[in-house]
Amino acid sequence: MDSWTEDELTQLANADELQISSRRPDGTLRPYVTIWVVRSGDGVYVRSAYGATNPWFVRAKRSGFGRIRAGSLEKNVRFSDAEASASPEIDAAYHAKYDRYGPRIVNTVVGPEAPRTTLRLVPSTT
Repeated sequence: MDSWTEDELTQLANADELQISSRRPDGTLRPYVTIWVVRSGDGVYVRSAYGATNPWFVRAKRSGFGRIRAGSLEKNVRFSDAEASASPEIDAAYHAKYDRYGPRIVNTVVGPEAPRTTLRLVPSTT
């Protein structure tokens, strides 16, 4: 399974925040971290607000797999690099969903550096 159902996409699009955890080498989950999540088309994306050295992001990239929780939805995921060409649409999704928090906060997840810290969440059986 490598795609979201329409119901899952709607739940994630409507969730203000998402809890995300990466898998350790032994398969256990690390503690969950709360972050913003957006939907763009049929994709679900997260970004590291404090750059590519943010610990949760480093662990997610290294692991490649983890788990998310948002409301009643809980799912294993694979962390995939987002296509750079999708960045303008992902920026727009972040603006549409989170601009109410003000530019100081939203600007941590949009702009020219954001593509380096964008992960696509792909459903996984792992």
